[in-house]
Amino acid sequence: MLGFLIRLLPFWIREPLIILVGTVFGVRILFMALVDGEGWVPAVIGAVFLLGAALRVRVVVHALRARRRRAPATEAELTPVTPAPVTPAVRRPVEKKPNAFAQASFAIGLFAVIGGALWIEGKLPEDGTAATGASRPAACRLDEDEELPSAYRSTPGAVTGADLCRALNRTELPELLGTPAERSVYASGTDNTAPLTDRKVAQPEARVEFETYTVELSATYNKLTVAQYAKLTTHGDGRDARKLTVLGRPALLTSDHMMKIQFDLGGGEGASGPVEQGPLARTLTVAFDGKDRGGSYDLTVWSESGLLPDDSALVDIAEAVLPRITRGARDQD
Repeated sequence: MLGFLIRLLPFWIREPLIILVGTVFGVRILFMALVDGEGWVPAVIGAVFLLGAALRVRVVVHALRARRRRAPATEAELTPVTPAPVTPAVRRPVEKKPNAFAQASFAIGLFAVIGGALWIEGKLPEDGTAATGASRPAACRLDEDEELPSAYRSTPGAVTGADLCRALNRTELPELLGTPAERSVYASGTDNTAPLTDRKVAQPEARVEFETYTVELSATYNKLTVAQYAKLTTHGDGRDARKLTVLGRPALLTSDHMMKIQFDLGGGEGASGPVEQGPLARTLTVAFDGKDRGGSYDLTVWSESGLLPDDSALVDIAEAVLPRITRGARDQD
């Protein structure tokens, strides 16, 4: 139906419209494939859209040339004149017209080369990851349209979920986790607030998911120190708690189970149920500074299989990620 309506449009409206739509869609799909890491299939689709737009441009150019050749006859041309004596025609060299097939082949080949180069460039490893086989991480998904909670504006130095995701979602993260062949399949950053604080305490979070592990990084801007948190842990089940120092700051390793909630979305494949105990997670809590004046970063790792990396992996990740956390994803002034 849409194609029939498009064919009803005049030529000089239909063709520019098709060129515009094809170019916009082609560039957008190529951007998703090469920047967002969506794979090679969208790259091919985007190249096809651009190729179609280029062929339509060629059709319009030919139509413009033909229109210029058909100039209207002037009044002098319509006035009968006395025929002049016939003189022998002077043979002029034949002008070679451009080969349409050759031009179309050249355009197709050019777009194929560009598409292939962009696809290969998207598959090349970055930041020295050729030895490990790690590829470009998934792009961070952010809630940029949502207004930043007031807790962030009233907290000096508070970072956002975008800042945390930018620092955490790095190409060397799989190697630090002990799975160098994996790549992140999902990454996000959110600007949350701490629960039970009436949205007065900023608590941004970032999550990066792999096939084996999921890593979360959060920052809590409260007055609770790591030393106080360690004392609270000893009153509970603190068998796996361990104090240490990371980047010259007090730190604490703890273990806890994630929560598992099942919802019925109407597909008949599952049923809603109560909150269940999820897989075991290991968390490294690191103070904001060496004096432990309140607030901390929490780095949590878990997997659906229940497997956990060594504690040294969490320390290595914290030492690699925390110094790279900088403000800048949003203007918080």
